[in-house]
Amino acid sequence: MVSDGRAQLADFLRTRRAALQPEDVGMPRGPRRRTEGLRREEVAALAGLSVDYYSRMEQSRGPHPSEQMLVALARGLRLSLDERDYLLRLGGYPVPARMTRGDHVDAGIMRILDRLGDTPAMVVGSAGEILYQTALAKALFGDESHFSGLERSVVYRWFTSPASRAIYPDDDHDERAGDFVSDLRTAYVRDGRPSLVADVVDALTESNAEFRTLWAEHRVERKRSRYKQLVHPEVGALEVYCQSLYDIDQNQGLLVFTTTPGSDSDEKLRLLSVVSGNVV
Repeated sequence: MVSDGRAQLADFLRTRRAALQPEDVGMPRGPRRRTEGLRREEVAALAGLSVDYYSRMEQSRGPHPSEQMLVALARGLRLSLDERDYLLRLGGYPVPARMTRGDHVDAGIMRILDRLGDTPAMVVGSAGEILYQTALAKALFGDESHFSGLERSVVYRWFTSPASRAIYPDDDHDERAGDFVSDLRTAYVRDGRPSLVADVVDALTESNAEFRTLWAEHRVERKRSRYKQLVHPEVGALEVYCQSLYDIDQNQGLLVFTTTPGSDSDEKLRLLSVVSGNVV
């Protein structure tokens, strides 16, 4: 950590917390609120940290925060990319090549997600890595946060782990595979080397015949809105619509999944929200 970095980091966290209002992160203000900005417990919840740990960071106490923890705080505090990099450097972490611009969820996208608490939505990076999921997206697709390395990429898992295909009906697998490879090729030309995209392409080219065949087709197209059929282990078959919004600068996709109001799939999604504890 840089000289006096702990105190500077604590001060930076306090000022960023004070600059955020509850409505900025999709939280109700409440009639008796006196705190300037967010409360410590609210920031801790947004970043997935314990209140005690976060409080000690603001008080220049406690253990040295890890790089992963600071990245989580950057998302929770809705920091810009420059602010995230500044936070990492205060923590003693030079922004490394492996942490590309695409690893940081844009603050504007996070503000949209704050208003989608009752909707399955997630942010996807260039290689198909899930950068953020709403609670209902985790309930629908599974929690993606525990994957690491090449397995962060849903494209990589599609071709290496048969279980990853279970969310889609068997009849849709060929179409899904083609779409994944098409998106990956577009990202490969844009991101170049070194990148997670290139690592995924290299690994699959070497190990997977199905991928090699599809890659050789040189198909390049990206659909922005798509009707999808899903098969969930608890609620069964659903029909959803996936709307994709892309941030050109960050090379990220915000995927929002909706159902037709009053349909059988709509009722199943509501049931899933209850089962997952995310009552809408």
